[in-house]
Amino acid sequence: MFDNWEELKENCLNCRKCGLCETRTNVVVGVGNPAAKVLFIGEGPGENEDLQGEPFVGRGGQLLDKMLAAVDLDRKTNIYIANIVKCRPPKNRDPLPEEQEACIGWLRNQVALIRPKIIVCLGRIAAMRIIKPDMKITKEHGQFFEKNGTLLMATLHPAALLRNPNQKPAAFEDFLKLREKIDELHLDIAKRYD
Repeated sequence: MFDNWEELKENCLNCRKCGLCETRTNVVVGVGNPAAKVLFIGEGPGENEDLQGEPFVGRGGQLLDKMLAAVDLDRKTNIYIANIVKCRPPKNRDPLPEEQEACIGWLRNQVALIRPKIIVCLGRIAAMRIIKPDMKITKEHGQFFEKNGTLLMATLHPAALLRNPNQKPAAFEDFLKLREKIDELHLDIAKRYD
């Protein structure tokens, strides 16, 4: 466990704990405000993320940014975004359990440094790993769970919304619930810079 971001990032960038290190272009550590009260967690980098070294920068990321902006959140200012695995699984497949296990320590270290009040899991893989193994994302998205003093919620993955646009209203409702919870808890969330 590293007690500062520089050490964590340096060690994460040199990680060789699983086979994903063999095919990566970049290690995608995360992006955002390291003092954020809200942490978003996805499953792993896709092709665009691997090339740019930042999570959620492709079409799904653009949709995520629009949904964040609609509830006055922003990836650079008042949230942090990370993934379960930091290297792209080949052909964007789901990260294997052993890959998740090899990488989860980095995410735990990020959570320990950020100490978020709310964690939002983006998609089934993240929700099953972070909230509970039998999480039913289509039925339980938008619900809050509590673990060790942190509120957890899952929403549909932005890539899934691109494949199935009729689910966008349900996902947007999750973002509205998140905003309500932020306001209810009086979390000190800086406003977006325009």
